[in-house]
Amino acid sequence: MSTSVYNESIELATHSRLNSSEAPNGTRLAANSVQLVVHPVDGGFHAWAFLFAAFLIEAIVWGFPDAFGVFLDAYLTDPAYASSPHASSLLPLIGPIASGIVYCIAPFLSPIINRYPNHRRTAMYIGLLLCWASLFAASYTTDVVILVALQGVVYALGASLLYFPSLSYLAEWFINLRGFANGVLFAGTGVGGIALPLSISRLLNTYGPNVTVRILSVGLVVLLLPLLPFVKGRLPVGQTTTQPISRGSADSVKIWMGSSFFWVLLIANTIQGFAYFVPILWLPTFASTLKLSSTNSSATLAMFHTGSVISRLTMGYFSDSSLKHCFILGLGTLLATSVAIFVLWGVFSTNVAGLFSFCIVYGMLAGGWPSLWSGFGKGLTSNDPTLSMTLFGILLFSRGIGNIASTPISVALTGISSSSYSSISDAYLGHPDLGFKVAGGRFASTIMYVGTCFAGAGMIVLFGWGRDVYKQRSRISGGE
Repeated sequence: MSTSVYNESIELATHSRLNSSEAPNGTRLAANSVQLVVHPVDGGFHAWAFLFAAFLIEAIVWGFPDAFGVFLDAYLTDPAYASSPHASSLLPLIGPIASGIVYCIAPFLSPIINRYPNHRRTAMYIGLLLCWASLFAASYTTDVVILVALQGVVYALGASLLYFPSLSYLAEWFINLRGFANGVLFAGTGVGGIALPLSISRLLNTYGPNVTVRILSVGLVVLLLPLLPFVKGRLPVGQTTTQPISRGSADSVKIWMGSSFFWVLLIANTIQGFAYFVPILWLPTFASTLKLSSTNSSATLAMFHTGSVISRLTMGYFSDSSLKHCFILGLGTLLATSVAIFVLWGVFSTNVAGLFSFCIVYGMLAGGWPSLWSGFGKGLTSNDPTLSMTLFGILLFSRGIGNIASTPISVALTGISSSSYSSISDAYLGHPDLGFKVAGGRFASTIMYVGTCFAGAGMIVLFGWGRDVYKQRSRISGGE
């Protein structure tokens, strides 16, 4: 099985250049009498150990921001936090800021990782230290602004240093199974989203917000520190201080700018990001307004992430097949998600059964979108690891824009007067017992916004698929 080589070459002690044909799987490479082992790609103990460790890093790094909806409900009902100036507008920003910064820093951090690959593992240890320090320090304050800075900004910087080096190793370990590996990796977010909300809810009920954050800071170190030795590259990195930045990445990005397919993927990804994170943020609060218990409120996120784990594994597996499958899955799930938003959330989410049904369906439909990136990107990256990391950085950045911007939008929408919507819903829907009208219609505009965004993203993918089919038929007819 042939392999790709990180940054197009491996810099050995002799500065000799080795390509994939010179480095078959599992062979020893000699350079100046130094024996270097290149482990098998797409399998073997080291590949699966790396994937397991990266999976758990994904679960912790993204699980905390995604589970922040549980914290938000606790913060807003605790007078020590809720009485702070602008608490209602600042507290909802913490989770989206944390995940949004990690998303948006990707295209700026990726070139540094590519230039200094031998410092990736050091960066992960520094990142873990920052994550611990941010949460531990946040556990000693009730000042909302400081909470935003610590749990939002500082945590995100540490998470970025921890996450992106581990992500950069993925393309070294998996080539033919890269889509599946991406699906497994991204499923870590779902697993973290299942475990953390329920665990955090129990801790909040027992200890309150401050002690809960302190416990999480210690637990983060205990879980991740033993895993970091397994997060390493398959290919040896030279002992030089730096490696030249690949011109291929910059040139390819310029080519992408002229590709309609690239813009279809980027625009659809951005619009999806403007909608995807809103339900995750507000579902626990929505459940609280239905007078559900704190456990059931937290379970909404667990249900969502259960569905997303299934979705990410499934879509990652099928994304290895063909671009056509990616278009079908992308279009189908985006449009089906829009329908689920309007029907399951907007109509039937008036009790625990209806809300839980929406949560798990929403996770199964919307959660797997990032697992399609690898399949969509094959036509742009040609399986080059550096280009794959560059494309992932761009897609993460566009998704992060939607993540950050959607929070103030949703905060504003939930503040729209319920009476103005009630008159509209009474006139057109004629049913007082609807998800649209929970809490006097507080979430109605938010539901409309999320459903419309998913429908818009689906239309963009449909346009891209139609254009791709048209170009293929034109080439066939031209060949005749």
